[in-house]
Amino acid sequence: MSAKQAGIEMGHAHIYVRNLDQSADFYTRVIGLRETERIGNAMAFLSSSEKHHTLALQALGETAGPQPPGTVGLYHVAFELPDAVSLDTALDRLDAEGVGWQAVDHGISWAVYFDDPDGNGLELYVDRRRQAGGRKAWHGITARLPRERIRQDVDAESVNRADVALCIN
Repeated sequence: MSAKQAGIEMGHAHIYVRNLDQSADFYTRVIGLRETERIGNAMAFLSSSEKHHTLALQALGETAGPQPPGTVGLYHVAFELPDAVSLDTALDRLDAEGVGWQAVDHGISWAVYFDDPDGNGLELYVDRRRQAGGRKAWHGITARLPRERIRQDVDAESVNRADVALCIN
């Protein structure tokens, strides 16, 4: 029986942070999650859906050290965005916050990698499997994705939406 047949889906990620206020602010402002519950200065729950939470933040305090590089553990948490327009808007927010990022074309997706204030790896991505030029399987493809390429797709989506609007009116 597959996970889908069994009704299994990813519920949430739980991330340790140093400063709960700073991290909750980052995830709401930069990623676009909404805070659903706060337990003092210890925990914050955030969501990207109707679920109570898709992300739990737990404060360890300012003296907590980072996970040593090259050790076993969580590499990153990924958030799927609906389209290139949303990805481009997210890049604008990252730039405005001074957050460094790297954009990659995986064939099956366009992904942007960056870190939260505590160095936890994050990814924002758009599924490209059903798009022109998209691939059905990853096959290890990792190519540089220039911002101009994302903006070309944004421009194309804008034209398509205008065409649809003209047909509806």
